[in-house]
Amino acid sequence: MPTKVQTAAPDLEVPVLIVGGGGAGLTSSMLLSGLGVEHLLVSGLPTTSILPKAHVLNQRTMEILEDAGIAEAIYARSTPAQNMRAMGWYAGLAGDDPDMGKTIARIECWGDALDNVNWQQASPLRSANLPQIRLEPIMKARAEALNPGRVRFHHELTALDQDAEGVTARITNHDDGSDYTVRARYVLGCDGGRTIPRLVGIAHQGLGVVAQMATAHVSADLSQLARDPDVLIRWIWCPAIGEMAVLVPMGPDHWGPESEEWVFHITSHGDRPSDLSDVQIVANMRLALGIPDLPVTVHKTTRWALEGMQAERFRAGRVFLVGDAAHRHPPTGGLGLTSGIQDAHNLCWKIAAVLKGEAGAALLDSYEPERAPVDGRNIQRSMENSVAHMAIGQAMGLSPTATAEQNWAQVKRVLSDRPEDAAHRATALRAIRALSMEANELNIEYGYRYASGAIVGDGSVAPANVDEIRLYEPSTFPGSPLPHAWLDDAQGRRLPIKDLVRPGRFLLIAGENGAAWCAAAEALAVANGLPLDALRIGHLDGDLYDPRLMWARARGISESGAVLVRPDRVICWRQAEAGQDPAAALAAALGQVLGRTLAAG
Repeated sequence: MPTKVQTAAPDLEVPVLIVGGGGAGLTSSMLLSGLGVEHLLVSGLPTTSILPKAHVLNQRTMEILEDAGIAEAIYARSTPAQNMRAMGWYAGLAGDDPDMGKTIARIECWGDALDNVNWQQASPLRSANLPQIRLEPIMKARAEALNPGRVRFHHELTALDQDAEGVTARITNHDDGSDYTVRARYVLGCDGGRTIPRLVGIAHQGLGVVAQMATAHVSADLSQLARDPDVLIRWIWCPAIGEMAVLVPMGPDHWGPESEEWVFHITSHGDRPSDLSDVQIVANMRLALGIPDLPVTVHKTTRWALEGMQAERFRAGRVFLVGDAAHRHPPTGGLGLTSGIQDAHNLCWKIAAVLKGEAGAALLDSYEPERAPVDGRNIQRSMENSVAHMAIGQAMGLSPTATAEQNWAQVKRVLSDRPEDAAHRATALRAIRALSMEANELNIEYGYRYASGAIVGDGSVAPANVDEIRLYEPSTFPGSPLPHAWLDDAQGRRLPIKDLVRPGRFLLIAGENGAAWCAAAEALAVANGLPLDALRIGHLDGDLYDPRLMWARARGISESGAVLVRPDRVICWRQAEAGQDPAAALAAALGQVLGRTLAAG
């Protein structure tokens, strides 16, 4: 049962209370500030993350962080594009054998520095890589600048009580030991699940534990050992232990083999990492990598389970779970933090619309049916990625119960060009190629489709996809992200189509002969006080021009049709042709999305 807050009157009233100061909470704060929504963020932790986890930021996520005003700062500190083109698999790292450290195989990843045409057609922005210990301070500084005095770390929510009108929370200021109460219309639980789910009675369902893990964050000079400067993540099969290790550069000032800091992960099928001391974890790292005497500074060691979990519900009354409070992922694929940021992007504009009276409260009912399936799919993909990595070891014939000599003999067969080893090598390389489903999972990152009351179907069938994991095919099928296209204005200035969608505003995009749709949208906006923009896009005619026919290829409408885009850049309605009554059709569609009845204008 929720803990009751005993108070006569709150010390502070805000429309939204955000609990948690990680990626999801700080994103929510930045977005709400951009939408003009007053709010308070509290985090019981004294500062941002001290763990260098959750480092990959995919294209869709970078678009959201650009909305928040921090994409440029992230790129400035992120891994340079030339140092995150590929994943590599290696036969150990260091040792006396001449084959030790050799590259077994490599796969291009995250768009190959945006050279991959599939990534080019998805977004104007490339993926980034910045560990959470360096990302979150950027987010926190921006959130504080946008919302001075209302981003409070070391302030912990200890109790909350809901009623029909709002939520009352008790907060403890750990800096001085004082307590105060906050009254809010809505609460966003972004605390990683530490407190909020328990207080509102939401349980989590475990989706499985793949393995136990131990991690060491270290400073070390590996520049003479780490091959391939364009490789971001090194998957190292270690004959000494018969296990897979992962080595990831963490910068901060240099990247690739010259990185000053590294994170080392190792799976464990024997001793539980929780039973290992910090000294043992570091000793295992040295053994696995073959660096017994290399100078190493250890920053932190951690132990954790490679598992997936999802909340049974994403909402309890006026409390919404966002990010890790709602779902937890294995790190393979980089889908955890990005899912949380996209949760915030989905929810914040809806809360703003309700608070401003632009939408009915029913709009908030669309959060869980839209995000829960996407987050669940991301968890499943993360777990499948983890299992696929372990399958590589099986394909190579490695085993933690075998001797180092036996394991090394198996690895040498993979490196061999002898005819008798050809089948063994082919099996191992095929297992590695299958990991393109992690390094090249663009349709997971971008190709999802929402289904809820805030999406108006058009009776069409969703387009089939050649590969549901790897291949993203842009579409305006309702529920899909707005397809990317480069556009020109009348002066020849080029801009991405995503920039047409302004914070908190809907956008109607008509074909070049869709002036009637634009007029209907303008009248609808005036009659109902709605944030709705409208324009025409065509190759030869329109308000903006489609020079490369990128929009024409994906738009799914004729020259006289129209699509409606939500503030989170999701297609919520389309009509392929001109309508007999554009005003009525548009009013009905947008009214359904917003959960209110609209006058046609």
